[in-house]
Amino acid sequence: MTDDAAIVLVTGANKGIGRAVADRFAGLGMTVLVGARDRGKGAAAADEIRAAGGEAYPIGLDVTDQRGVTAAAEEIGDRFGRLDVLVNNAGISGGFAGQAPGSVHLDEVRAVFETNLFGVIAVTEAMLPLLRRSSAARIVNVSSGTSSMTWMNDATHYLSRMPGSLGYPASKAALNMLTVQYAKALSRDGILVNAIAPGACDTDFAQGLPFTLTRTAAEGAAIVVRLATLGRECPTGGFFDDNGTVPW
Repeated sequence: MTDDAAIVLVTGANKGIGRAVADRFAGLGMTVLVGARDRGKGAAAADEIRAAGGEAYPIGLDVTDQRGVTAAAEEIGDRFGRLDVLVNNAGISGGFAGQAPGSVHLDEVRAVFETNLFGVIAVTEAMLPLLRRSSAARIVNVSSGTSSMTWMNDATHYLSRMPGSLGYPASKAALNMLTVQYAKALSRDGILVNAIAPGACDTDFAQGLPFTLTRTAAEGAAIVVRLATLGRECPTGGFFDDNGTVPW
């Protein structure tokens, strides 16, 4: 690791879009911290990234465990001294049957929010002191096109044909508002905060969706890396996909 290499933390980075994001950052010469609930799986992913010529280190990180989140921040601070990019990627879809209006399992909905919303708050709050030590910190929150109320109500958009679900889309819509609030609060620190919609990618996470997926995790990762690596011209408080701004 060189002294000026950017330090990047990606949560949920041992597989899927998170792993693709980690690979792309490593390919750009950044030092990637592979956040994973299972530290063994995170270590295996970090080993593979290093074998491909990148710099990567595993960080045990369950975003729903406050003590673990605090410990992760302390570990990063002790070892690296700062954090330049935080990608809040870790998320769960939950059991879709338990999220259906009229037959909701409230504990399942709570679990989705615990990871997809409260976990993002916990990690972001813990990492803020480290991000403030960076000269150009970025936070990218991995949201979802399903959070767009515009798309969900547009009869011409494929998302409008998805069955009603009270957990995952609502948690991601809340994450979008969280993104706006952090962007407002952190602009004075020069920390830029945005949300992205990676698109429906053919990963383990998307199994069970009612349509065929051809988009790869690497394609979904591209918008994350683009927003994380833009210069001072980077927007803040927005919601983006490959084509530009996603409507709220």
